[in-house]
Amino acid sequence: MSYCTSPYLFLFLPAALLLYHIAPQRIRPILLLVINYCFFWIVSGSLLTYLLFSTLSVYGIGLCLSSVQKKQELILKVCNKEEKHHRKMIYKKQQRMILFLGILLHAGILLVLKYGAFFCFNLNVFLNFFHAPIDIPVPSFLLPVGISFYTLQAISYLADIYRKKISADTNLLRFALYMSFFPQIMEGPICRYTETSSQLWNCKRITYQNLTFGIQRILFGMLKKVVIADRLNIVIKTVFDDYSQYNGSIIALAAMFYTCQLYMEFSGTMDVVIGSGELFGIKLPENFRQPFFSKSISEFWTRWHITLGSWFRDYIFYPLSMAKFMKHPTALIRKYLGNNYGIIFSASIALFCVWFCNGLWHGAEWKYVFFGLYHFVLIFLGNLIKPLSLRITEKIHSPLSSIAMTIFTTIRTTLLVCIGELFFRASSLTDGLLMFKKIITDASFSPLFDGSLLGLGMDRNDFGITAISLMIVLSVSLLKERHLSVRTILADQRLPVRWAVYYALILYIILFGAYGDGYIPVDPIYADF
Repeated sequence: MSYCTSPYLFLFLPAALLLYHIAPQRIRPILLLVINYCFFWIVSGSLLTYLLFSTLSVYGIGLCLSSVQKKQELILKVCNKEEKHHRKMIYKKQQRMILFLGILLHAGILLVLKYGAFFCFNLNVFLNFFHAPIDIPVPSFLLPVGISFYTLQAISYLADIYRKKISADTNLLRFALYMSFFPQIMEGPICRYTETSSQLWNCKRITYQNLTFGIQRILFGMLKKVVIADRLNIVIKTVFDDYSQYNGSIIALAAMFYTCQLYMEFSGTMDVVIGSGELFGIKLPENFRQPFFSKSISEFWTRWHITLGSWFRDYIFYPLSMAKFMKHPTALIRKYLGNNYGIIFSASIALFCVWFCNGLWHGAEWKYVFFGLYHFVLIFLGNLIKPLSLRITEKIHSPLSSIAMTIFTTIRTTLLVCIGELFFRASSLTDGLLMFKKIITDASFSPLFDGSLLGLGMDRNDFGITAISLMIVLSVSLLKERHLSVRTILADQRLPVRWAVYYALILYIILFGAYGDGYIPVDPIYADF
């Protein structure tokens, strides 16, 4: 039961809304928690125990951290100046140990379940290379849906208590709501405790505005997912499953199609997720901000999967770049090479760790590690030549050159993203490298115009529907990029106009959605991560 399927949209979600609406205010939090666990049980069965364990253990560890902090505050009040520093160090070590054990426990569960087989397999390959007479059994585990997402939420909660950004929640039910809200449990967005806990606990009543805005968002997400992403899947699967039969230009087009599919699928699902939350009066954080208007890879990743990027920034990049062991080498580089390169050094070490983790987070395969390091190299090179590029830009600055540079950098960034997504979608890293080689060495434009495209599963009608749908999404994105809200514009229209738009969108999705004979049902891509 994924978010863009009939069971969710026409059975589970309406039933949850109805029960929530008729329930008295005082029991709505409990009812919402029951709904959350029912949803997780439907999609994961007995693996619900992992979510329960994470919730209970993080709750307890958070209370332990808070308890040590309170003791520290009380004792420091009665200590003299000489004792204060010593006491602070003792309590700091205790807090670090508790935080370390909490992160180790939950990251350890994720590592074992998601990466245990990957590590054991590659260790066997390494040992066999040296003819070692050892064969480590490769384990196989059932992976709970959404474990990567709720594990990051759990770690951020503990880290924020340690940093004293928040206080540990003493209400287990409220904390359980934060960990399990059903619209976000499978694919995010990754929420911080301060973003959703109070909203979920307060359980506002359902309003007409929330219903209409939520339904608008869900419909727009369904347009992206069902009409565009699922339709493009036919060509993508055909080419990627048997790439050796196709010209390099067809492979390049399939990589572009996959980049488009991934964005439409993931951002479309996020629209459904955020719209579902909005129905209940819950504002979830945005996960996309028109990423294909980006002028650099670095900017792209501040607009794509925003909550994951901000998580890596706050809990890996900043702690590493400002760590004590980084200060001495950074100071040496600043002294001999200049201040700019000293900053780049510390940032690059942290950036490498971020992108290695980012790649591995997406899956236990070398192609994902390569995907992460590919983006690290691009961002690192961008940071390295940034001073030079700024000087060149300043010298040739003019209105015309600015427009031309914007177009050039946007197209360049999009093409670099498509190359990365080629490796992301390929069956293996080896296949990705061979496909990229064909693009470089065996490309000609003739297959794009001689009718070969019509033999890949999409006919002229499919291409036409896809093009029209992309123009709709592009128009909305352009308005949003100009800080204009389509839903606000629509809300200002007269009632007949508003409902004409709603019915037209519903009819468009029903008529042109990629389902039925000839189409392959597509599972949620990011639910696997």
